[in-house]
Amino acid sequence: MKAVVQWLPAAVDRRVRVIAWLSLIFQIALIGTGGAVRLTASGLGCPTWPQCTEGSFVSTPEMGIHGVIEFGNRLLTFVLAAITILAFLFVIRYRKERPDLFRLTLLQGLSIPFQAVLGGITVLTGLNPYVVGAHFAVSMVLVVVTTVLVWRVYHGRAGTELLVPRWYRAVTHVTAAAVLVTVVVGILTTGSGPHAGDNSNPDRPAPRNGLDPELLQHVHSWPAYATFGLTVLLVVVALRQGLPRRWAVVLLAVELAQIAVGLTQARLGLPEVLVGIHMVLAGALLAAFAATMLSQRAPRA
Repeated sequence: MKAVVQWLPAAVDRRVRVIAWLSLIFQIALIGTGGAVRLTASGLGCPTWPQCTEGSFVSTPEMGIHGVIEFGNRLLTFVLAAITILAFLFVIRYRKERPDLFRLTLLQGLSIPFQAVLGGITVLTGLNPYVVGAHFAVSMVLVVVTTVLVWRVYHGRAGTELLVPRWYRAVTHVTAAAVLVTVVVGILTTGSGPHAGDNSNPDRPAPRNGLDPELLQHVHSWPAYATFGLTVLLVVVALRQGLPRRWAVVLLAVELAQIAVGLTQARLGLPEVLVGIHMVLAGALLAAFAATMLSQRAPRA
C-alpha cells in the first residue's frame, strides 16, 4: 500500500495532464454514444436498469443491435468511471496545495453515480423527453467541469487580474447567456422532434414533449446566431487589440461548423448522422467557450 501511495503524483505532472485530457475527451465521447443510442432508436435496447435485461447485466443475442448499442453506452460509463477514479487519486496527495483540483475531480466522481441513476430513471420512465434532456444537460455541465480541470492542470488557479477590458469581459458574459439559452432551447427542440429514442413498439411510442418542433427550430436558431455574432465581435476586437484570442478563434470555428451542420440537418429532414454530429459539436462548443473565459484571467502567482 505504501508503495502505491508513493507512486501517486505528489504534484501536477504528465500523468495528471493526460488523465485530465482523458476526462474531457470521454465526457464528450459519452455525449456521442448517448446520441447514438437515441438516434438509432436503442433507448430501450436494455429495457431494465441497472441490469440490461432480467437476469443479465449484459445484452443478449435476442436483443439485437439495439441491445448492443445501449449496453455499449453503459459500458463507456464504466470506462469514464475508471478515468474519474484515477483523476481523483492523482490529485489526492497534494490536495492541500491544490484544493481546486481536488474539488473538481471529486465533483466529477460524484457525477458518475448521479448520471447512472438519472440514466436509470430515463429507462424506467420510458424515455421521458424531459428526463432525457436533463441527462444531456448534466453531461454538458460535466464537459465544462472537465475543461476547467484541463485548464487548471496547465495554468493553475485563476487570479483576479483581467487580461481583457471590463467591457470585453461583460460581452463574454452576455455570450455565455446566449450559449445557455441555445443549449436549453436545443434540448427542448430535440424533445419535440422525431428522434424519440425507441421505435420498438408502434402502439406505445416513446413520448414527446408536445411542443411544435418546426417553431422550436426557428427559436433555437435565434440565440445561436446571437452567440455567433457576439463571438465574431470578441474575435475581431481580440485581433485588433492584441487580447487573448486563441480560444475565441477556436470557439468561432466550432460555431461555424455547428451552424453549417444545423442548417444542413434542418433542410435534409434531421438525418441521424448529422443530428449526432450536432450533439457532439455542442459539447465541443461548451468546452471551447469555457476555455475562452478562462483565458481572460491571469493565473495566480
